[in-house]
Amino acid sequence: MARTAKSVSRAFDDALAAAGGSLPVWLIMISLKTRSLGNQRELADAIGIRGATLTHHLNAMEADGLVTRQRDPANRRIHQVALTQRGETLFGRLAAAATEHDRRLHADLSKEDIATLERLLHRLQSNVGSEVPEATAGSDA
Repeated sequence: MARTAKSVSRAFDDALAAAGGSLPVWLIMISLKTRSLGNQRELADAIGIRGATLTHHLNAMEADGLVTRQRDPANRRIHQVALTQRGETLFGRLAAAATEHDRRLHADLSKEDIATLERLLHRLQSNVGSEVPEATAGSDA
């Protein structure tokens, strides 16, 4: 299972890199696009990473013109994060890469196979008592 997870994860990383991104960039962008998040603390919690690590990624994304950060007028300690037009363009490429990866991953599986796999993965997950972070949903089952 670990080898399969590593192989699928590596293929997803490669697909994102070919589209001009990375897993951290994808997780940040998908969180900004699919949730009503706006500040760095909420974003870090949604992605499941530490604030300092998020700051590192956001600094690079801001330098690349993908996001903007502005202080919240109501609370100057909080930064609001938003995608720029360039970020929206990259998000479109990364979303297409993620969709293609998902299609490739499920290529020879029937609906019944996928349902069985999902049921078994949920059972394994519940057996060890851990939850899968929502931020990875849609990237690879």
